[in-house]
Amino acid sequence: MIRKIFTMLFLSAGVLSASAQEVSLSKGWKFAVGDSAQWASPTFNDQGWQAANLNESWEQQGHPNYDGFGWYRTKVVIPSSLKNNSFLKDSLRLNLGSVDDNDEVYINGKLIGKYGGYGGTIKDGHYGARSYTIAVNNPAILWDKENVIAVRIFDTGGDGGIYSTGHGNVFNLTMADVMDHVTVNTGADFEYGENNSLNKSIKLVTTNKYLYSGKLAFKVVDPENGTVLYEKTNDANFTSGKPFTYSFSIARLAKRSYAITYTFTDTKSGKSIVKTETTPYVLTPYPSAKVKINGADVFGARPGNPFLYLIPASGKRPLTYKADGLPEGLKLDANTGVITGVVAQKGDYPVTFTVSNSLGAKTKKFTISIGDNIGLTPALGWNSWNAWGLSVNDEKVRVSARAMIDKLSQHGWAYINIDDGWEAENRAADGKIVTNSKFPDMKGLADYVHSLGLRIGIYSSPGPRTCGGFLGSWQHEDQDAQTYGDWGIDYLKYDWCAYSEIVPKPDLPGLKKPYQVMRGSLDKVHRDIMYSLCQYGWGDVWNWGGEIGGNSWRTTGDIEDTWQSMSGIGFRQGDAAPHARPGHFNDPDMLVVGKVGWGPSLHNTRLTYDEQYTHISLWSLLSSPLLIGCDMGHLDEFTLSLLTNDEVIAIDQDALGKGASQYVKKDDYQIWVKDLKDGSKAIGLFNTSDKYQTISLDKNDPAISGYTKFRDAWQQKYIITAGNALTAKVAPHGVLLVRVEK
Repeated sequence: MIRKIFTMLFLSAGVLSASAQEVSLSKGWKFAVGDSAQWASPTFNDQGWQAANLNESWEQQGHPNYDGFGWYRTKVVIPSSLKNNSFLKDSLRLNLGSVDDNDEVYINGKLIGKYGGYGGTIKDGHYGARSYTIAVNNPAILWDKENVIAVRIFDTGGDGGIYSTGHGNVFNLTMADVMDHVTVNTGADFEYGENNSLNKSIKLVTTNKYLYSGKLAFKVVDPENGTVLYEKTNDANFTSGKPFTYSFSIARLAKRSYAITYTFTDTKSGKSIVKTETTPYVLTPYPSAKVKINGADVFGARPGNPFLYLIPASGKRPLTYKADGLPEGLKLDANTGVITGVVAQKGDYPVTFTVSNSLGAKTKKFTISIGDNIGLTPALGWNSWNAWGLSVNDEKVRVSARAMIDKLSQHGWAYINIDDGWEAENRAADGKIVTNSKFPDMKGLADYVHSLGLRIGIYSSPGPRTCGGFLGSWQHEDQDAQTYGDWGIDYLKYDWCAYSEIVPKPDLPGLKKPYQVMRGSLDKVHRDIMYSLCQYGWGDVWNWGGEIGGNSWRTTGDIEDTWQSMSGIGFRQGDAAPHARPGHFNDPDMLVVGKVGWGPSLHNTRLTYDEQYTHISLWSLLSSPLLIGCDMGHLDEFTLSLLTNDEVIAIDQDALGKGASQYVKKDDYQIWVKDLKDGSKAIGLFNTSDKYQTISLDKNDPAISGYTKFRDAWQQKYIITAGNALTAKVAPHGVLLVRVEK
């Protein structure tokens, strides 16, 4: 009878699964931009509202550049069978995918949750997944009847709305479950042990006082053929404050990733929780003790401005540096490899670097280009946002700088960039921007970074407020630019954010104007400051970002550490790619490898290891700025191998400055091709499917016709290619990155 009643009341917005464990909320939503208290009411007529696509932000659904309020509504029958069939019967769980940036949730006109539980106000951005728990006896719920769910959204900038970002971001109603607060914590690093082994410990943890007693099943599978390589089941007991730890060691059989599944089943309830992860595999060869000079072949600076360049060289320390042909005004510290000074005359100056250690010496031809164009190759550095968000502070920046100089600078990494969250609540009496208590001495911090041979960046917005609610540069552009110059800033990320309050619906001249204003202000400062435009790709910025003086420009909304987000952004760069050129590059957002989290809590990136190879490969092919977004104080062995492969970095830093073109696009794979300055090409064969597959490119194809040498960039070795095609078996969401030479 219950099923018959439910069927009669059924609406497409809510679908009860066959197992009667959830009501899907993936369809039937409507939305409108704007704000009205009436829109929470169950009697409001939303017939004229727009149908909502929960896979896209509202910008992608016909509301470009819109920031502010919007509402989503749907109707659903909530059957009492949901609670009757549940092990726990006290609470209902409402899952709403991801919210961008903050929310209030109403059921039948009654507020049942807000702000993701973070507190504050709706205008305080709390972007991310949303789940609310409601007591089953809450009078807002109408069991076995139609319910109206209304969600009020406030978008602080960039993309807005509610939408799925993959990796468990679902829209549904479920009962609170005995496993809701159980986690398989896989946050510990894999360790590389003796006899080619991988070692790790995971934990079963909970905040519930319920005593869990059951079995933990551990299984390792080869994803290519489904073969179970190892499996074991252990007794597992745990409760709040008393986790269960499981340690294991498995053999690394090949340079590939294997799938690990952890399944805990509670004996009393019969409920299970499953967590999967993949195993790391390092392709980058172990660094040699012999000297190697890395990095780009050219560096640009403006005449009369302070010059700073650290020669990137690896090998057994100590190293001794020499530079022949330095232009007048520059000097080299032979012990650190740091070149400083000022060059007065424009021109391209050919220089020869020589770096030596106890094992020998290496030389490299290099060009110092003094002129109007800087940033001749994409920026290589770190940005604080994807790790620390608004919790960034002086100490975290110094730790990052120290880690970069110790582990990455020898491969060309040079920028330490502070994102949002450094600004004081108010300006000084004379209008100058000042720092908050987290940054007691910005000039002192910049001096410290410079003393290492690195460069430092900062963040602002053309609006009155930044995306995080801090002070922007609106009507203070000259002052702020001069302050940045006085501090010694080398890079400015300029984020649209609250400029929408100034120009709510900008046309193309309106999109350009705030960036032109700041460009003019930066030009008054006697310092080379790389200029990064951040306005999410609006107005096809790649067509004009370089013309108004941008060294790079964001082509997209914010990235997340999911395959859906990373691949969706990376593989949509085809239109922008032709506009990349020396000094002016497309920016598909920062890297999401290593430990990320948007602060202060961090987690291992949700990208698989194959997906991380794809991420770095694709961004390098695109000639994108490579801005690390992880905790630099905790660089595990795999992440370090991703960031120190000089042949891959060289593809990104190629002096020709061209972006790769999307040469082949199929449902399950893509091929991207990039021309390089020496006449060779870099080619990425990307498997976009969930299964292993063989990808081929005929040797007579125009992309590689006439090329006879094929070099695997990640493994830094030549490939023997028998037959008439370049052929590779590529892992799910993985890549083969090849440099082809004549």
